[in-house]
Formats: sequence, structure tokens, C-alpha cells
Amino acid sequence: MAKTPTQDLAKTSVQLTHPERIYWPDDGVSKQDLVDYYALVWPRMAPFVVDRPLALLRCPDGIKGPRFFQKHAWKGINPHIEEIADPQDKDGEKLLRIRDFDGLAALVQSAALEIHPWGTTTAHWEKPDMIIMDLDPGDDIAWSAVIAGAQEIKARFAEMGLASFVKTSGGKGLHVVAPLKPKATWPDVKAVAEAIAHGMSADSPEKYLSVAAKAKRTGHIFIDYLRNGRGNTAVAPYSTRARPGAAVSMPLAWEELTEKIGPASFTVKNAASRLDDRSADPWAEFFEAANPLKA
Repeated sequence: MAKTPTQDLAKTSVQLTHPERIYWPDDGVSKQDLVDYYALVWPRMAPFVVDRPLALLRCPDGIKGPRFFQKHAWKGINPHIEEIADPQDKDGEKLLRIRDFDGLAALVQSAALEIHPWGTTTAHWEKPDMIIMDLDPGDDIAWSAVIAGAQEIKARFAEMGLASFVKTSGGKGLHVVAPLKPKATWPDVKAVAEAIAHGMSADSPEKYLSVAAKAKRTGHIFIDYLRNGRGNTAVAPYSTRARPGAAVSMPLAWEELTEKIGPASFTVKNAASRLDDRSADPWAEFFEAANPLKA
């Protein structure tokens, strides 16, 4: 992947074995391609993955092979992927954390094709620094309806004095994320997210669901608030998805959110041109925009 004029690629001391190994066979995306992509986005991605407990979707043989969702270490884990004790479960299996780009490169070497962080850092385990609302549409839902749902969540956050940021999921929907001053507890944050989801479902039952009932998903958008409990995760900004197309979860500016951009529009292959064309980071002020959560 070529370096863009606006980015210097991050350096790593991690030795990639078989860098030519293909992770997305139909798209020709290799292990080396993935490291190059992450090097490109690292300055923007780092605050959302560094010093956070991580859950990983590992696909050692690429997206068409076996896959494992892992929160704990495996045999031969790279030393740049740290193990850290959960303060509420000090005798349990240790969780995983990275500190720098070497850690991210080690995740790629370990075939971690999706990175799902907690919504907090290990500096304040019990105080989340974001609320994540996941809009998961049924297969028959128009993209314009998903955009409308995201705009409604933005308005509800604004009523609470919270800023909001939007990103593609890299799958089917959108994530609307509000940065928080890390003061409220996990139960408080989850309760607010749940209230937003139930409020949208109650106000527009023909549009939204707030319960994960597969049988009822047709014709509705599921407002998934369950990303906000302690130990729950959501895919990181800029993380790849282990799906055909090599899509990534891409942060957007709200004015970009139109029907021209779909949930999987941005990929490992086209991200370089996006960062070149749009040098401003739409999430650059994410943490600066944080406010405390009001009950």
C-alpha cells in the first residue's frame, strides 16, 4: 500500500512471518497489506485501542477458515500483546491490551482481523469514556432509514448535553458514539443507553426495536445498547471486519452521512485515497468534546 502525502507510515519491530499470507482471498488482501493499512490509520486509531481491554476475532487461515473470538491469551502470544489482570477478577484469566503500534502489528501477525475494545481504558476501568449505540438494520431496511435513526440518536444525545460522532460499522449499519468524561459507572452508562433505545422503540415501534429478537428484525432497525456493559465491546474505529470485501469501520463527519456512503463503503484497499482526499480527521476532537453523563 502506497504512502499518502498526508501520512507517515508507522514503524514496527514486529517480525511478520509469511507476510504474503492472504487473509481476504476474494479481495487479495494479505497480512502485509493489513499492516500497511493500520500503519496509515494508526495516528487516528491509536486513542481508541491503546490501553483498552480488547476482544479479538482471530482467523488464522483468513476469513474463509476457522475463527475464534478471544479475550484471553493463547499459546505463543506475541510479547507486544500485554496480559493484564481485571481488577474485579484478579485471580481469573488475564485480559489483553496493546500499548503501541508494535502491539497492533502483533495483532495482525496473530491474525486478529477484528479488534473490539472496551469503552474505557485501563486507567479508569470502572468509568466508561464513551456510549456506543449500534444501529443494526433488518435486511429489508433502506439505508436512508438507518441514517435517519443515527440522526435521531444524535438529537437525543444533544438533549442530554452530549456530543456525538458517527462511523460505519463495516457490516450492515452505523455506530453513533458519544464521548464521556470518565465519571459515571458502567451501570449508569448502560442505563442511559438502554433508555435511549427503549425510547426510540416506544416512540416509533414501526421503525425500531430495542430487544434482540431475530424473529421481529424484519422491517425494523435494532438499536443495540448492549455494547455499554462492563466487559462488552464494539468494533474499533478503523478496525477491519472479517467479512468479504475487507471493509473497515470508518469514522465519518456528520455531513458525509448520505446515501452515497454505505456501511461497508470503506475498505483496506480504498482507505488510503480517503485519507489523502480528506486530510481532516472527523473524529479528531472526540475526547475534547467529552462531557459528564447526566442521570
